[in-house]
Amino acid sequence: MPANSPLAKLLKSQRSWVGPNAKERLAILRRAKSIAIVGASPNPARSSYFVGTYLLQSSDYRVYFVNPNADTILGHTAYPDLASLPEVPDIVDVFRKASDIPSVIDDALAIGAKTVWVQLGIWNEDAAVYGESQGLTVVMDRCIKVEHARFHGGLHLLGFDTGVITSRKTVR
Repeated sequence: MPANSPLAKLLKSQRSWVGPNAKERLAILRRAKSIAIVGASPNPARSSYFVGTYLLQSSDYRVYFVNPNADTILGHTAYPDLASLPEVPDIVDVFRKASDIPSVIDDALAIGAKTVWVQLGIWNEDAAVYGESQGLTVVMDRCIKVEHARFHGGLHLLGFDTGVITSRKTVR
């Protein structure tokens, strides 16, 4: 659904839950050492693949891919679920439909994860409220790649790093 469509504007105006602000999101990204991408896809046309590529190439995070239907993604082992990961990730980045978010939150709680980051365009207010009531930090309707690039000076036209050298100071 286009962001400027009447329905999208109506849905956004009816949201009452508010997640972490920009400074809090920056702090989440700074503290994190590992990220699990739930719903990661081996298909290069999918946004989760693009985000995984970006995180592997442009960050120091240990990146884990969670997809029960894949063996490897971007040359890395794909795990069937969060419980199978070799460590508890600092951030669980979710590429699943809104109705799947509650079960991902339950899985994140079961392994002791602290943050669930739900990707751009995905919104489940009840799940966010539930996750927060259980002690999770929840970020929704935000792309972790865009946020990381935004805070580190790599966000340019269409969200791609153009490779152009700039005098703009990056956040440290």
